[in-house]
Amino acid sequence: MLASVHHHPAFASSFLFPCSHGYPSPRRQSPPTGLDLNRALIKLRRPRGPRPMAFGSNGGEPEVGERLYLGLDFGTSGARFSLIDKRGIVHAEGKREYPLFMSEEKMDWARSWKATLFSLLGDIPSHLCKLIASISIDGTSATTLIVDSNTGEPLWRPFLYNESCPDALPTVKSIAPPNHTVCSGSSTLCKLVSWWENDDPNKKSALLLHQADWLLWLLHGKLGVSDYNNALKVGYDPELESYPPWLLSQPYSQLLPSVRPPGTSIGHLKEDIRSDFGFPSDCAVCTGTTDSIAAFLAARATQPGKAVTSLGSTLAIKLLSTTRIEDARFGVYSHRLDDKWLVGGASNTGGAVLRQIFTDEQLEKLSEQIDPMEASPLDYYPLQSVGERFPVADPNMAPRLHPRPESEVEFLHGILESIARIEAKAYNLLKELGATQVDEVFTAGGGARNEKWTKIRERVLGLPVSSAIQTEAAYGAALLALRGIHEK
Repeated sequence: MLASVHHHPAFASSFLFPCSHGYPSPRRQSPPTGLDLNRALIKLRRPRGPRPMAFGSNGGEPEVGERLYLGLDFGTSGARFSLIDKRGIVHAEGKREYPLFMSEEKMDWARSWKATLFSLLGDIPSHLCKLIASISIDGTSATTLIVDSNTGEPLWRPFLYNESCPDALPTVKSIAPPNHTVCSGSSTLCKLVSWWENDDPNKKSALLLHQADWLLWLLHGKLGVSDYNNALKVGYDPELESYPPWLLSQPYSQLLPSVRPPGTSIGHLKEDIRSDFGFPSDCAVCTGTTDSIAAFLAARATQPGKAVTSLGSTLAIKLLSTTRIEDARFGVYSHRLDDKWLVGGASNTGGAVLRQIFTDEQLEKLSEQIDPMEASPLDYYPLQSVGERFPVADPNMAPRLHPRPESEVEFLHGILESIARIEAKAYNLLKELGATQVDEVFTAGGGARNEKWTKIRERVLGLPVSSAIQTEAAYGAALLALRGIHEK
């Protein structure tokens, strides 16, 4: 496991957050559970190999009596933590890659996530642990575990976020409303139905949990609790605050967890974990959210019309709206954020296309020569491969990167501008579907560092565009932990 830890109380920003089938059960080859496993994992707190690197800062320590709030982000390839105070100042942060644990020649993800959780807890500076008032965790959306309702042990290997279960899709489409969020092969409900139809003998004692739910259970010990962001793709209706009748009438509805708002205190941290890691006795554990929602919260886009565009390998947008939008044709769905809705969609265009053509050095040097105030006449649709999902739903759409000019500067300019046009079309589609009109865009991801691209996007969108001060999902999870305490 690779780890790095930063301890830097001087890093500050204002607090604006408003108050296919699986394989046999890994239990056969799993390590000890409960207290024995927790104590075994304590050994990861101070690894015998390369120790986590710690970096000091010029900032002061927390004030006397001040409490801190811990957020943990479990992403696709690794996990991070962020420790903040009530003003949003970061006092420590760190990250770890997932360790490679194998079971029957397959990656044992549950064991890996569990080990990473306790490793991150051990990476937190001990003098700060005793100040932590609450904890929250975000996980990848639609990453699903079927566990024993008595022990919490996985009955099946986890279904990952991007895993599709096309075998279950006809069944789900036959019970759900047209174009519902669950009508996608990668939805949580499709994963549940796929497992259910596999004739597993443990159906009566089974329980569905999302990745974040299960990791939080390891901390608070109360099985069967989720949040309405993670539960959206299993069919939970956050507007009605209940599972719909068409879902409750199914035999597998007995596996569904109870649902609470994100950032709600569930209970106190388990005693053995408190004593082993030095947490205070009143440390609370709060319901979590998905990684993309946590990243949005980190950007502090708190008013309707504010949006976050993530320019990473793909182009993803999320807009805070007063109106809920759902349209599975475009992969558009809405997460509830208090009394508002976070409407989102993702295109297959993005930075991965640029990386196929240019090196980082070329991107930097060529970008410097672009005049962002001059519109490019080139009309491209940059894709890695055939198929687009948003803002155009066309599985047969072919990449379009011709004609290619002799000038590499003009070529890059054309690609950057074309991606900006796709972004504009995406926000226009959300408006056409009934969402609040966007009035300001914050940018996350690697593309946020390209100043010329930002100016191109400002011109094409006709909106102010700026980089988000905070983009780490762990920071957003820490805000949820803070909220959980302040709303108790």
